[in-house]
Order: sequence, then structure tokens, then C-alpha cells
Amino acid sequence: MNRRINVILPETTVAVLAKVAPRGDRSRLIDRAIKQYVAARGRKRLRAQLKQEALTNVDRDLAMAAEWFPLEEEAWRKATSRKTGEEK
Repeated sequence: MNRRINVILPETTVAVLAKVAPRGDRSRLIDRAIKQYVAARGRKRLRAQLKQEALTNVDRDLAMAAEWFPLEEEAWRKATSRKTGEEK
């Protein structure tokens, strides 16, 4: 279902709109532009949240990585020795 609304735009924006979309396609272009804008803002907001979480948990994550490093190193050594036939 579509709904008609009135929108007031600057003359320069209307001129750009006239260049990129003929009269019958303007609503479709504006619809796509709004959806793309909202999606981009959502991605930007998510990126900011993920960055903040990473910064908040950096000490915990570094401690966990240091705790698990010896086990991962041993597993890596065993895996690479099996590949080269030097199993111990």
C-alpha cells in the first residue's frame, strides 16, 4: 500500500532529483534512498557498538588469550609435527 505525502525540498535537491529520475520514478528513487540511508546508519551504529564492546572488554580478552596461549601453542606444534611426520 502506498501513501501520498507532501515533502518540501530545496531547489538544488529538486534539480538533482530531476536529473537522476524522471517524473514517474521520483517516488521510487526517494523510497530506495531512504531505505539505503537507514540501513547505512544501522551498520554505522552496529560498528560503533562492536568497537565499544571490544574496548570495554580488552583487559578480559587479553587475559583469556594469555591463559589459553600455551595450550594453543602445544596443539599447533602437535598438528604441524603430524603433517611433517615428526610425531612424538
